[in-house]
Amino acid sequence: MYPLLFRAVLSRFDPEFAHHAGMAVIRVLGTPPFSWVTRAATRPDPSLQVEALGLTFPSPFGVAAGFDKNAVGVRGLAALGFGHVEVGTVTAIPQEGNPKPRLFRLVADRAVINRMGFNNAGADAAARRLARLRRGAPDTIIGVNIGKSRVVEVENATADYVASATRLAPLADYLAVNVSSPNTPGLRGLQAVETLAPLLRAVREASGATPLLVKIAPDLPDEEITAIARMAVDEGLAGIIAHNTTISRDGLLTDAAEVEKLGAGGLSGAPLKQRSLEVLRLVREVVPAEFCVIAVGGVETPADVQERISAGATLVQGYTAFLYRGPFWGREINRGLVTPGTDRA
Repeated sequence: MYPLLFRAVLSRFDPEFAHHAGMAVIRVLGTPPFSWVTRAATRPDPSLQVEALGLTFPSPFGVAAGFDKNAVGVRGLAALGFGHVEVGTVTAIPQEGNPKPRLFRLVADRAVINRMGFNNAGADAAARRLARLRRGAPDTIIGVNIGKSRVVEVENATADYVASATRLAPLADYLAVNVSSPNTPGLRGLQAVETLAPLLRAVREASGATPLLVKIAPDLPDEEITAIARMAVDEGLAGIIAHNTTISRDGLLTDAAEVEKLGAGGLSGAPLKQRSLEVLRLVREVVPAEFCVIAVGGVETPADVQERISAGATLVQGYTAFLYRGPFWGREINRGLVTPGTDRA
């Protein structure tokens, strides 16, 4: 049913408009009595529980950052069966992001290009919403992804991240430092170990007891990925999120001229599947078994999630396939993990 709806209706709308319309529905599904019915149909099997970051996740599969930038759809996403929701990216200073259009579908590739630019209402607004969520949905596991405010110079990035961490860490189950989006000028330069280590040290101190993770880019050379992983362990981080979107356009089915016309931005979705596995294995090889590794990139089916877990992922996140597989994607993943071989094409 959903694939037909997508092809006939949703694909005709501007992707960002369609996302906001979908989020409005998700928000409704997170409110009683709709949430009672939704949860009854999507609740993960107890056998899927995962212990990580000092928490019990109801499922290893959650929603990656970028889907719910302002923490407005957390209850609905949890009701749809996702084991956790990572909100953001949140910046200390509110910002509108890059000019529109800034989100593009590559339907033939089951992929998306975005250059959103950390559009969000800022850390104070996110903190107010998270405080309300903690009162109304205390059992939902919420990660908060923080990034650099665009108006802040790179040399002042540490203080900017610390401001966000100070405001948001007390309300988050874990905090993720995003230094890997391709859509904020200069941001990816912070991934150099000599720059990243002192930044993470300062953010970790500001985060207190809240577990801290760092999110890396898939475009880094393999040796830099392993260097960051080792550094994260040495600095006492709780984990790594591997990985963000890519600036690569290799291997796409969509016509190259059409892709070029869309312009800059991070690519996500099915084309990242192989690199995602490579990065995951690189990280897992050099970190302790108890170190949390969250795998992101190219995840579509229960088999994809199981493959990541078998390769060493503690948890798995998805985003882009939600667009192509519909609102019950989380339920599909969870049921397939319990009963292998139930993937739907």
